[in-house]
Amino acid sequence: MTRCLVTGATGYIGGRLVPELLDAGHEVRCMVRSAGRLRGQAWRDRVEVAEADATRPAETRAALDGVETAYYLIHTMAAGRDFAERDRLAAETFAAAAEDAGVGRVVYLGGLTPAERPSPHMRSRAEVEEILLGSGVPTIAYRASVIIGSGSVSFEMLRYLTERLPVMTTPRWVRTRTQPIAIRDVLRYLVRAMDIPEGTNRAFDIGGPSVLTYAEMMQGYAASAGLPPRLIIPVPLLTPSLSSHWVGLVTPVPAGVARPLVESLRNEAVCREHDIARYVPDPPEGLVGFREAVRLALHRIKDADVATRWSSASTPGAPSDPLPTDPDWAGGSLYVDERTQRVEAPPEALWRVIEGVGGENGWYSLPAAWRLRGLLDRAVGGVGLRRGRRDPRRLRVGDALDFWRVEEIEPGRLLRLRAEMRLPGLAWLELTCRVADGGTVYGQRAIFHPRGLFGHLYWWSVYPFHGFIFGRMPRNVARAAAAQAAVQAGGTETGGTEAGGRRPGPRPAVKVSPPDRG
Repeated sequence: MTRCLVTGATGYIGGRLVPELLDAGHEVRCMVRSAGRLRGQAWRDRVEVAEADATRPAETRAALDGVETAYYLIHTMAAGRDFAERDRLAAETFAAAAEDAGVGRVVYLGGLTPAERPSPHMRSRAEVEEILLGSGVPTIAYRASVIIGSGSVSFEMLRYLTERLPVMTTPRWVRTRTQPIAIRDVLRYLVRAMDIPEGTNRAFDIGGPSVLTYAEMMQGYAASAGLPPRLIIPVPLLTPSLSSHWVGLVTPVPAGVARPLVESLRNEAVCREHDIARYVPDPPEGLVGFREAVRLALHRIKDADVATRWSSASTPGAPSDPLPTDPDWAGGSLYVDERTQRVEAPPEALWRVIEGVGGENGWYSLPAAWRLRGLLDRAVGGVGLRRGRRDPRRLRVGDALDFWRVEEIEPGRLLRLRAEMRLPGLAWLELTCRVADGGTVYGQRAIFHPRGLFGHLYWWSVYPFHGFIFGRMPRNVARAAAAQAAVQAGGTETGGTEAGGRRPGPRPAVKVSPPDRG
């Protein structure tokens, strides 16, 4: 048994590594900036939690106290001029803290970096690797290319490009060779890093059994998904910037996240050695092939059994401020649109509808308006609506939900969402379920904290549309809950859940407040 620290436990890799380490018999401590982000994880009660920011030496040193193996899984998936500086600062802080704490080993997951003309993000990954290898703490640095697994950003990009474009003109990078690896093999290497002899300080290339171009991966995905072969026409004119916007339009991956992936695909990413097999032998059945990795990922998606998604980690540039309820916000302006609606259904039926909002289920009012808002957000570099849901029925704190993120959830009572769309301010949406006067009551509260004059102008410019969008939601949510209750009771009523709510119903009580001082 080894005491391990896992950074990035709220992200795609870290969130899957933690249960693997626990199942292997290790003690796990998760280092996160907010402990609340781990609520709802099935393994939460089996781990220690240390709240720390990797750029703050004292917090990081405290989190590493008594740790034997530390997994460094922190990456900045963002554009901008300072991402490399942020990654450098975090790595240097973590490396110094690990040495001071007497950590026995650091394990890092980076990328296969080309020798010539690496992208800015790949240069940053290589710099982080160099910092950790030179820290004085023995470090195992894994270098991987495209990771194939349900919910990974690379897989989502591949999946949606292939499914939505039977004929496509593509950039030249679709002809670049790469060596994809299945997520289960990545996790196996990470867990088995502790089998490597003590004192080993080096990097290892890791990849799957096949070397493929991106075009071959798209054709392989199409075959695995039962789709006809795709017609792929490479053109030389699409720059990484244009390519990332093209990916952003076609897939759920925002352009800002797609760009570093696209830039890295310009260079060949093939393993130069397989030395890791001397310490972590390949399984008897061999490494997971590309087609099998796709099949496993699609099976997980079909069964709604996706443990983590690329959107599990915080979106670069998205606000993370909690709902302003403490005295520090005294004097600030809050606009509030509050509505209530009595529901002819038990609280359990209403809560199922509340917890199921978004994604394929929509928002119970004017789908075209929500889609338009999502398109406008993507046009200015936001995430839009296409992130969908990790699970079609269940939510947990930290889940991405279209252009929202779950900030708080109290099962059966409260769902609070924080907006991650591009706004001149901060926004939240609260949906509640309660019993009052012997009946079920649905509550809905939209909250906006403007930033500057433009924030105030924005609120009043969109305010007239709130009556159409937020005004319809309570009635349609109530009808959906009643329909669910009828189905549960063996009835046949199913109408009233579609956006717009054509059938007449009781009007909700509405209270729209001016700026709230406090």
